[in-house]
Amino acid sequence: MISTELARALRDSGLVWKPRAGDAFRIDLVEADDELFVLSDMTVEAHEFSTGTVLGFNGTTEWALDSVALDEALWHPHEHQLREALGPAFVSLTAIDGYTVTATIDGLTGTFRADAAADAYAKALLRLLDSLVA
Repeated sequence: MISTELARALRDSGLVWKPRAGDAFRIDLVEADDELFVLSDMTVEAHEFSTGTVLGFNGTTEWALDSVALDEALWHPHEHQLREALGPAFVSLTAIDGYTVTATIDGLTGTFRADAAADAYAKALLRLLDSLVA
């Protein structure tokens, strides 16, 4: 699981979340960001309304929480979602003394290293997203 800091950086760089079952997220408030939630078809569901997407907490008794607006949630993409978001920029992943993602961004091949594969993918995706606004 990527860090909260990387998740925020990805969001702030323009990564768009379309919630689906299995997605992990935190409520992006200081007093609640210790809890990691997972969307499912039973406990937490994404509900589409004309005013936007809300994440509904169904049947939760430990929280006085019915739903949260999507912009108040912080998505923590899984490794496969990060790789998918990299798309054709992704070249390879190697696992030697940590993990290195190789990606071609703006015609230049670069490497992004981290102790966890998901973090290496996140760093490469962050660079790709930043290149789209530059």
